Amino acid sequence: MAAKNKLSLSVQYPDPRLQTVLTRPLLRKAVQAALFFPAELTLRFVDAEEGRTLNRDYRGKDYATNVLTFAYTEDTDAEVTQADIIFCTDVLEKEAAEQSKTVLEHALHLVVHGVLHAQGYDHESDEEAEEMEALEIEILAGLGLKNPYQ
Repeated sequence: MAAKNKLSLSVQYPDPRLQTVLTRPLLRKAVQAALFFPAELTLRFVDAEEGRTLNRDYRGKDYATNVLTFAYTEDTDAEVTQADIIFCTDVLEKEAAEQSKTVLEHALHLVVHGVLHAQGYDHESDEEAEEMEALEIEILAGLGLKNPYQ
């Protein structure tokens, strides 16, 4: 889908549970598929405690959530997208089980979702949600993954 854009990618596993499933090359492939611009991104996999702290301190919501995107350039004229994308392993694993998906499928969906957020996509309105979901479906299909919304 997207042409290959320059990517500087850092992957951090302070919660190492998914490190062998979500390898750096696999994550790079998923991120690259969702990029429309050059980017400098950090993906960080955390436990529920760190996820809850970040969500509380930065969004005012006192619970761990599946993914948090801290986009630093979405409202600027920067030529490079910069963001930290945080994934909570506990929530990710719980949601995958509830949705009868593999952790890998769900995680890659959330990676694509977070990368789109980093580039300014959102789902605050129905129209925005439809656009973002359509992009996610197309990008994931390009990675050989099924529609996450079915």
